[in-house]
Amino acid sequence: MDLYHVWCDLKPGIGDLEFADKVAGYMNHLKRQGMIENWRLTRRKLGLGPPGLGEFHVIIETNDLAQLDRAFNHVAARREPVESAHHGVNSLIQNAVFGLYRDFPDAVRHHGEEKF
Repeated sequence: MDLYHVWCDLKPGIGDLEFADKVAGYMNHLKRQGMIENWRLTRRKLGLGPPGLGEFHVIIETNDLAQLDRAFNHVAARREPVESAHHGVNSLIQNAVFGLYRDFPDAVRHHGEEKF
């Protein structure tokens, strides 16, 4: 699994449940289209978290980079209905930070012959 992470804060005046509903609409659209495998929305608890990362955290799971690339291309086409769903989330957030992680060790990883 590849895990695409988005950390963000809400713009002033944006309700947390409004944001959660918009994220669910956007992510569920991508999931129904087979662009992602799963997703999760989390929120910082008790103010604990690294500086610079937002209060909210979206985790998007894909099987591999090819699936993630298809999702990016789908969204980048800027066509309906994904354009409204994408805008519906992006218009509510600020201070977005992104990351890409993978399950480890990789399924293809062979153990015992590494040189480093």
